[in-house]
Amino acid sequence: MLCHLKRTRAITSLKRFVSQQTSSDSSLQYCANVVRQHDYENYLATLLMTKAIRSPAFVIRAFNAEVARVQDQTKDPQTAAMRLQFWQDSLNSLYSNNPSPTNINANPITQELHKVCLSYKLPKRYLERLISSRNGLLKMKHFSTLEDVEKYAENTVSTIYYLLLCVAGVTDVHADHAASHLGKAQGIANILRSVHVFSHHKSVSLPMDVLMKYQVSQESVLRGKDSENIRNAVFEIASRANSHLEKGRSINVPKITKQMFLPAVAIERYLNKLQKVNFDVFNKSLMLSSPILPISLYWKRILNKY
Repeated sequence: MLCHLKRTRAITSLKRFVSQQTSSDSSLQYCANVVRQHDYENYLATLLMTKAIRSPAFVIRAFNAEVARVQDQTKDPQTAAMRLQFWQDSLNSLYSNNPSPTNINANPITQELHKVCLSYKLPKRYLERLISSRNGLLKMKHFSTLEDVEKYAENTVSTIYYLLLCVAGVTDVHADHAASHLGKAQGIANILRSVHVFSHHKSVSLPMDVLMKYQVSQESVLRGKDSENIRNAVFEIASRANSHLEKGRSINVPKITKQMFLPAVAIERYLNKLQKVNFDVFNKSLMLSSPILPISLYWKRILNKY
């Protein structure tokens, strides 16, 4: 009777363990699917990371993708603010005095982020920055200067790289410097690429000071009206992105960090495509995905370059 009881308990414990492992695998796959669906270029780059970094990287990027999508999911600022507050509350629960799984909401991303935060001691300020910067854009609705765009890029993209460096256990000032520049390059490129999305929400993503410098009206941007003046404005913005890209690539960084900076390949490809269409930011060819990007990323990964 006692042996039977012990065997029953052992089987029950085994089933519980298998169930937890399956649930964990399912949550992690959910995170990867979110990144694949909403952040495809970074998804491809993340796939090429070593396994120890890849899994937490998917969780971090999934969290960022969900936070970033808030402003695209609704035109109502109040609704968007409430959704961002949901993620802020979820984050607060992860860093509370009692961050047990039972006190954390059942969202798969939050559950996986809890594990990553515990395992790698991620600084809360970086994750909060991803939320607060989106919240700030909701209130601001546009960028006054190109420097504002750079600051937004630092807070929303460079911060991701800082978190990945934390995961890899890298504390190197040169890696931080490269991450800052590459994040700004990617963030500025994202702003150029999101002109159509912003127009859908009746807002302009391009900085006002550059538009005013070249006498480009907000209305012409919203209408997608191409002109020599707007091409000059886009050229100046793209040049700033390219400058950051070149600076980021020129810095000597630890070998392990190079895999994290692979998205630089996609940034370069977009800026080159933009140059080929003479900086016509409304050109529909810019919206098409590159069929050879996966090969380019894979080749750079083999060479351990970015």
